[in-house]
Amino acid sequence: MQPYEQRFPWNLDWNLLRTFMIVVDQKGLTRAADYLGVTQPTISSALKRLERTVGVSLVDRRPGNFALTESGQILYQECNAMFGAVSQIPGLLNKAQRHVSGHINMVMTSHVVSRHLDHVLHEFNSQNPDVTYSIAIAESSEVLNRVRQNRATLGICLMRDPDPLLSAVPLYREQFALYCGPHHRLFGKTQIKLSELQGENSVSFQTEVESGPLILLGQLRERALLNPVIKGVSANLPEVRRMIVAGIGVGALPVHVATRDVDAGLLWPLPPYTGLPVADIHFVTNPRRSMNPAERVLVAAIENLIETTPIAERTYP
Repeated sequence: MQPYEQRFPWNLDWNLLRTFMIVVDQKGLTRAADYLGVTQPTISSALKRLERTVGVSLVDRRPGNFALTESGQILYQECNAMFGAVSQIPGLLNKAQRHVSGHINMVMTSHVVSRHLDHVLHEFNSQNPDVTYSIAIAESSEVLNRVRQNRATLGICLMRDPDPLLSAVPLYREQFALYCGPHHRLFGKTQIKLSELQGENSVSFQTEVESGPLILLGQLRERALLNPVIKGVSANLPEVRRMIVAGIGVGALPVHVATRDVDAGLLWPLPPYTGLPVADIHFVTNPRRSMNPAERVLVAAIENLIETTPIAERTYP
């Protein structure tokens, strides 16, 4: 048989402790009965049951007097402590519900530059410091594959055609312009005529060459009368930039991405200066993915950004 101390928590009717607290707080059985809406004998019976359970007298029952015994004072203090602990339970549960943890696996095309996305990530990470992240860079077609195959939480990439298996909306819109590097004969020159670019070698993105999402850049090269044979291609934006800076050919880059290199004297903008092509960078998720709490909260935050911020504000520059 278990010792008395071990059996006690299981034998105790915890409701009796609540009744005892009210008796003490109301300074008498009659007031406690009125407070609880029951009869005085019901309160007296509950107090006696509690005393039998704990094995000691809790209240001095002399006529016209209400006072706790030393044991009663100790039990009342413990009841207050337990009541305080129980009172904290809703707050603790709410805090646990609000606590977000988990890993987020993002895959995106090279050189995604969006101040709106960066702001969402900053706010999300500040509010959820236990979340961990991984970011992979891949061609847009591979980004879509990984999200489709449920290998990533979300994707950010170019898209030419809708994918029936994925949810995709424009995260931001970027504008493309032609640039040359510091070794080019037109570098630093102002008032450049479009005709001065005729026959120039050019470099471009793999997604233009393969009639992908950036096929619109072909129209830009045609307007500038560039050499129709592309001299260099890459699926990676930094490598397209590298070829432009190295003088392999002129090429198109997102204007808001190239601005820093223009200011640093590494790139120079070329005509045409108006009617420039734009491309949508999509935020892509898999509706069939079972997301962890961190994934759900971040995806919801990005979706809220898209819903509440007009596309005009998410168009760079």
